[in-house]
Amino acid sequence: MDIPRGTYGFRFAEDKELQLCVLFAAGYDSISDPAYRWDGLERNDGPLLLFQYTLSGEGVFESENRTYRVTAGQAILAEIPGSHRYYYPADAAQPWEFLFLLFRPALILPHWRKFLREAGEVPRLPADCAPVRLARMIVADAGAGRISDPLIASSSVYQFVTELTRIQAATLRDRDNWSENIRRAAEFIEQHYSQMISIDQLSEHVSLSKYHLIRRFSASTGLTPGAYLTRVRTEKAMELLRGTGLSIEAIAAQIGYSSGSYFIKAFRSLTGLTPGDFRSGDESLTYRRLFFD
Repeated sequence: MDIPRGTYGFRFAEDKELQLCVLFAAGYDSISDPAYRWDGLERNDGPLLLFQYTLSGEGVFESENRTYRVTAGQAILAEIPGSHRYYYPADAAQPWEFLFLLFRPALILPHWRKFLREAGEVPRLPADCAPVRLARMIVADAGAGRISDPLIASSSVYQFVTELTRIQAATLRDRDNWSENIRRAAEFIEQHYSQMISIDQLSEHVSLSKYHLIRRFSASTGLTPGAYLTRVRTEKAMELLRGTGLSIEAIAAQIGYSSGSYFIKAFRSLTGLTPGDFRSGDESLTYRRLFFD
């Protein structure tokens, strides 16, 4: 994808009927002049959110008392106005080449801050990941004049920040990023879901204290071990409800519940349906399967 060099600004009229995300500017630049410097407390065009992704070379980002050398594959996330500076260092060996997006915080600030909390203000992102691909596309579309109205601009911004949030959630829940203990705990649950699994039993199996098991498991999977067990049992129950004629009581026993009533309560808390409703399709939509995050 050809990326045109330059900065493209957007000043669409506000739509009185619709709440839209606001794209302020997008661009691609290659800097080799040490005079290039931005100070977040001196800018008067905020409030803005900055995403700047380094393609090659390096720059410096200072925030509060931290200093980062930002190299290829790293992004800068900054809120404007804010106590930060970023600049091209005089000792750099090659130009600092980067993409950048600037947008207003309205509607997207919660997404932005969630990603910032989890990934940090100078995250490393693969060049082929969805947010970077979208950033490239936005800059290319801007240069080609394809962002021609506020609805296109809003859609671009919302898709970008959604993918930014999503990639972090996916990274956290990717088994390849889990520690060996957490992978073993998850596998134990998946293999023994039909049995009564206690936290004591699970923590002993993976050689972690109960406190550390719950904390690390939740951080890695997004669920407590108990909630993960309920999720596995519910997915197995859906297969049995639609694929067999077993009674509710028999399915409850097969997936590890002590009674049908307990199974119904757990199933409904996760799906919003009773097992009977799921099986019969009495709802307005007949589900073959339900997906959970």
